[in-house]
Amino acid sequence: MYTFAMDKGATSAVSEDVGLRDFRAHLSSYMEQVKQGHSYTLTEHGQPVARLTPLAGASNYERLVAEGVIQPAARRRSALEPPVAANGVVSDLIGEQRQ
Repeated sequence: MYTFAMDKGATSAVSEDVGLRDFRAHLSSYMEQVKQGHSYTLTEHGQPVARLTPLAGASNYERLVAEGVIQPAARRRSALEPPVAANGVVSDLIGEQRQ
C-alpha cells in the first residue's frame, strides 16, 4: 500500500507501508533504501505507528568532513583490553608500584 506523505522541506513523496516484523527482519535493506531517499510508514497490526524518512541535508559530521574542519579516523579503534583484577584502593596500588 502506498500513501502520500508531506515532510518539511520536501515535495510530495510516496511512502510505502511496512509492518514492524518485516522492518525488523530486513532493517539493513530498509535503511539503505532510506539513505537513497525512500520513505516508509511503519505499521503495527495494520495501524501506522511511525514514519521513517531521510533527513534533509547532510549530518553535522558529514558537513564538517566536507568543509575540511575534521578528518575521519584513519582506522577503527581496537577493542579495549580487559580490566586488571586487583584488590584494594587504586591509590595504594599505584603507591606500591612506585616503590
